[in-house]
Amino acid sequence: MEDSQRPLLGRARHWVVKVGSALVTNDGRGLDHERIRAWARQIADLRAAGARVTLVSSGAVAEGMQRLGWQRRPHALYQMQAAAAVGQMGLVQAYETAFKDHGLHAAQILLTHDDLSNRARYLNARSTLRALLEMDVVPVVNENDTVATEEIRFGDNDSLAALVANLVDADVLVILTDQAGLYEADPRMHPDAALIHEAYANDVRLEAMCSDAPGVLGSGGMRAKVQAAARAARSGAATVIASGREPDCLARIRAGEPLGSLLLPAREPLAARKQWLANHLQVRGRLWLDDGAVRSLCEAGRSLLAVGVRRVDGAFARGELVACVDGEGREVARGLVNYGAEDAKRIAGRASHEIEAVLGFVDEPELIHRDNLVLAEQ
Repeated sequence: MEDSQRPLLGRARHWVVKVGSALVTNDGRGLDHERIRAWARQIADLRAAGARVTLVSSGAVAEGMQRLGWQRRPHALYQMQAAAAVGQMGLVQAYETAFKDHGLHAAQILLTHDDLSNRARYLNARSTLRALLEMDVVPVVNENDTVATEEIRFGDNDSLAALVANLVDADVLVILTDQAGLYEADPRMHPDAALIHEAYANDVRLEAMCSDAPGVLGSGGMRAKVQAAARAARSGAATVIASGREPDCLARIRAGEPLGSLLLPAREPLAARKQWLANHLQVRGRLWLDDGAVRSLCEAGRSLLAVGVRRVDGAFARGELVACVDGEGREVARGLVNYGAEDAKRIAGRASHEIEAVLGFVDEPELIHRDNLVLAEQ
């Protein structure tokens, strides 16, 4: 890669920052309050510069282990769930206290991977995160380890962070770990291995360079981080894998300093997200639009409002993909719908301010938000 892309990170408007268990808990010795305060200060600085930041933090299980006096990560599911329940109390309190020092509120968001694969819960989580960010609150996301089952045994917060990056349309995902970045070989076995400074996230050679071995406290090795970068790249986010022990690491990454490994998406962010919407979901129904709605979508790039819908076909649920067609049945767009088929039929042709009177509730003022919509020619 001839020209470094790192200066572009300074323009990123939405960051997802993931911190691992070993960093958060000082290698299992208890919550590292000094480091948590340092991350809070840097996130506050990012926000002051105009960026929105979502934090994905591991550490609940590890903190629970420390409080319970356990030396190694347990294998029994019920023990991990118990440790998470104990540790989550201290973890949330630490972040709330640290952000309060900078006049910021924090919000706890507990998710499982299933929450983000289910389209209705995906949209619920997206709406909540969007509202929190608009209210200048810092969302602190963790896996809901107290109820997760297969996710605990197989998943990790690296992949959760990538899904969150997609959820909030992030420009950059920063994975802070106890390693300096991605090396050409495992540096624990090959001390002379070279650090990968920049690469494309979809480069198939990257996984061959990785070790699967996690740390004592964490559940994901470097391979999980590379896979997370590839997932984030599908929605257009660049990923930086760097050491969270470096002083002012987030500020230095934003300044374009060559810290850690930068893994880039192969496509522009908009094109990557539109491709995901267009090609990776099955169409469940059709919305027939009037001429004004067609012009609003195709010429003005606006969201689809219920008032522009003449007819609703299909049996779809909230969050599923539907096609938008003109009066002659030609597809002009497709997107993730904010209301199920029966509710969409009831509000079709109605103004947004009438939705609550018709349904008794309002999920979103739009039938399909423009961020979740792709035009047929794109």
